[in-house]
Amino acid sequence: MTNPRSGGGKTARYGLVQRAEDMGAQVWTTSAERDAASLARNAVQQGAQVLGVMGGDGTVSAVAAVAADTGRSLVVVPAGTRNHFARDLGLDLRDPGQALDALVNGEPAQVDLGMLGSRVFVNNVSFGMYADALLEPGYREDKPRAFATVAPDYLKGGQWVEARVDTPRGTVEFPQVVLISNNPYHLATPRWLGRRFSLTTGQLGAIVLKRPAQAPPDLLRHLRDELRQHKRGAGPPDEGIIVWSAPGITLHGDVRHLDAGLDGEAVRLPLPVLCAIRPGALRVLLPKDRPGAPPEHAVRH
Repeated sequence: MTNPRSGGGKTARYGLVQRAEDMGAQVWTTSAERDAASLARNAVQQGAQVLGVMGGDGTVSAVAAVAADTGRSLVVVPAGTRNHFARDLGLDLRDPGQALDALVNGEPAQVDLGMLGSRVFVNNVSFGMYADALLEPGYREDKPRAFATVAPDYLKGGQWVEARVDTPRGTVEFPQVVLISNNPYHLATPRWLGRRFSLTTGQLGAIVLKRPAQAPPDLLRHLRDELRQHKRGAGPPDEGIIVWSAPGITLHGDVRHLDAGLDGEAVRLPLPVLCAIRPGALRVLLPKDRPGAPPEHAVRH
């Protein structure tokens, strides 16, 4: 399955469809009438034992859900803009076509999947400014404008997540940021900040930034500073940021719905929001050469 719009047309730019077909794969293209999940289900009905996906994280997530539910292996080709899941699998983002080698001599690996109710996520679920930006008209075409539209209310302290989050330090009401990831993000070193060194811990990662008493002048800088304090172990334990891992995380609230970003796609969720993890639920086939994998010393840091 390929999403031709992902990554500004990377599929065409790198000739990925032709390369896949030359290796014996049958390629279906998403359209307004046929989304990635329905194409994947159709491929399974036609006897496909391996599913491949070329596109961004939202497209990958949709096909991964079908692969996990039907016991098929998945080949991921990083043809989106960010490619976070492919990056954390160690794939070469500079040459997406190298991932197609997994069709011939792929090495199997079992990785975890995040669950948002019955929905799958391969990367994360976010609540707050990013989720609101996704809902802005024209987000895909002009992301800076979308963020500029929603940011002022957050930066002034006039906007927050209308929910309560259960954490190891008690319940946090109306946080500024909530990020729940499929396996925890690395936060200790700037170079690898935001990477996941493992997709097999069987744990969700969670980051909650509390709403400050006085609005910081720069929300993103505030988040960065709080992460630095967390890394050093500085600051009182009941202030700033809370970072933890757990097999399940819940958001409660008195509103009917929360807007969220689910692997970069805008969704509206009824409360309570229940996130869980399915350990080893997805079998991926990986090329033997994975230059994106971090060095061993970084993983041990």
